[in-house]
Amino acid sequence: VQLQASGGGLVQAGGSLRLSCAASGRTFSSVHMGWFRQNPGKEREFVAAISRNGIITTYSASVKGRFTISKDNAKNTVYLQMNSLKPEDTALYYCAAKNGDFVASSRDAYEYWGQGTQVTVSS
Repeated sequence: VQLQASGGGLVQAGGSLRLSCAASGRTFSSVHMGWFRQNPGKEREFVAAISRNGIITTYSASVKGRFTISKDNAKNTVYLQMNSLKPEDTALYYCAAKNGDFVASSRDAYEYWGQGTQVTVSS
């Protein structure tokens, strides 16, 4: 699976952004998808994940209620709608894909990674 993330940018605190991750290669409907983020010198952290059929979602505590992950198998794309953004949401955001039966929040579970898109939230 090849992944291409886009949609990052600079936004003021309280604003919104929608990230997209377009997939090609293996059948998109057969993989679970996740979003992670990372700042320099820090570990890559889990943000959100969605099951291959788009029914099951899970979020980190820091974004739950503000971010929404969705998956469009017809368009081979996963989205991350980010609302009420905070300066601490600033990071390089990565999309990732995994095979298997279950959604996961561990970065080690994901086999395929996109190149990252930068999100900067100003105060």
